[in-house]
Amino acid sequence: MRAVLLLPLITLSIKLRGFGQTQQLLQRFLHSDPNVAQAEAIESRVALTSRMVLAAARYSPISSTCLERSLSIWWLLGRQGISTQLRIGVRKDAEEFRAHAWVERDGVAIGEPESPHLHYAAFSKEFSGDAT
Repeated sequence: MRAVLLLPLITLSIKLRGFGQTQQLLQRFLHSDPNVAQAEAIESRVALTSRMVLAAARYSPISSTCLERSLSIWWLLGRQGISTQLRIGVRKDAEEFRAHAWVERDGVAIGEPESPHLHYAAFSKEFSGDAT
């Protein structure tokens, strides 16, 4: 349910405040959960959270970008005490500049079934927010 409400709010915030201020606002509400379970439970929570956000994006009347979806996944996992990194990459196709955002956990992309992130040069991790 959180993903259904969160995604449109992030979309609106990015449009009104910009990415940096939106990420800073979300980061203020992160916390580490000392009760996070074993690795198997974490992976299950990562997969479930990712599926929830992607389903919310698919069925939302408001379309969302990869940045908005990734920021939602990053924040929801951070709220569960699960460490992830928000990554942003760029590429140039002919004369067109393109960008893509995704979330990684331990260097593995989350919620990227077709691996589009592999076609982008990611900014350094210092640029990416660490969600813990």
